[in-house]
Amino acid sequence: MYSGIYCADRRPDPAPIHRQSLWRRDRKGSGAVSFQLTNRFKRSRSAGPFHFHVVFTLPTQAGEIAFQNKATVYAILFRAAAETLTTIAADPRHLGAQIGVTAVLHTWGQTLQHHPHIHCVVPGGGPSLDGTRWIACRPGFFLPVRVLSRLFRRLFLQNLQDAFDAGKLRFFGNLAGLAEPTAFATGLDQLRRIEWVVYAKPPFGGPEQVLAYLGRYTHRVAIANSRLVSLSDGKVRFAWKDYRQDGKTRLMTLDADEFIRRFLLHALPDGFHRIRYYGFLANGQRGDNLALCRRLLDARHATANSELADAHAKGDRQNYASDFLICPDCGGTMRRIAAVPRSSTDQPFYCDTSSSHRCRFSSSPPPTLLRVLSPTGQLCRSTAAIPAPELAND
Repeated sequence: MYSGIYCADRRPDPAPIHRQSLWRRDRKGSGAVSFQLTNRFKRSRSAGPFHFHVVFTLPTQAGEIAFQNKATVYAILFRAAAETLTTIAADPRHLGAQIGVTAVLHTWGQTLQHHPHIHCVVPGGGPSLDGTRWIACRPGFFLPVRVLSRLFRRLFLQNLQDAFDAGKLRFFGNLAGLAEPTAFATGLDQLRRIEWVVYAKPPFGGPEQVLAYLGRYTHRVAIANSRLVSLSDGKVRFAWKDYRQDGKTRLMTLDADEFIRRFLLHALPDGFHRIRYYGFLANGQRGDNLALCRRLLDARHATANSELADAHAKGDRQNYASDFLICPDCGGTMRRIAAVPRSSTDQPFYCDTSSSHRCRFSSSPPPTLLRVLSPTGQLCRSTAAIPAPELAND
């Protein structure tokens, strides 16, 4: 028996995503806008085998500045999030590829308070920096969220400082003191000392579900009609999800005036676009970029199919799991690390740990056991067993 194939690409999943709502000012009907958004994303799917959902959130202090300077700060939020993703993805230490980004602005939480954040849907790969091949990220792992968080914080605060120096920011009420350069610098220093939240994870139900979810709010503000429970005696009751309690649904009752005040917090300046595209999905050259992505993916798939066909022709045999060298549990790349000698008994002992963990004797030839291990040396859930002779020519 042969044994030992490491799963080198196993990575822990980041924290779950707290999903919110979306509304976009558009003269077209909400159905038309949602249809265009979803179809544009589906066309981009040919540029990546899977997608990731990344969320960039502003801290409360930065959100207060954004509320009083919506057009300027929301534009900075878009720019910082997109530059963070494209910069880290282009770094050869992480991915070394050009990626595409569909970014959507949300400005509220479940209770309709001001809570600005950006949802990004990103294909899991992209063309290499020289445009000669397709580079795919590891299944289940896109980019390190801690690195994304640090760069996002630096880029946002740098752009915010530039906007202040250019006189583009205004401060009122309890933020009026920030108009002084010294006070503003102190405020930025406080923001540098706290952690900024970035989530990155494959969407639970697939990218179409994420886009359908976002698209439903392209012509709404903050809340869907289905969440409204009642209006009586000047009180509005609506449902909301408490993500601090595992998404438990609760009811909130507000005075009608307070409900309207919260609702109006999320009106955007005229002409501001809530949905934007970056990287190879940017509007200017999207058609040419997607055509390049399709060519690179077709070439990649053709090469893989050719290698499998050659191996099949040389051995004149059926293809087994070892031909693909892909971990059946985590999808990572595997390699053989050791060989276990054959048993000398007349009836070889066979132990398949992938099923019921029972061992038995078999009259068939002893199998080769492919053990899939994580970088920490722990056995993955899946273990593949194939006939030993099939690895003789590997």
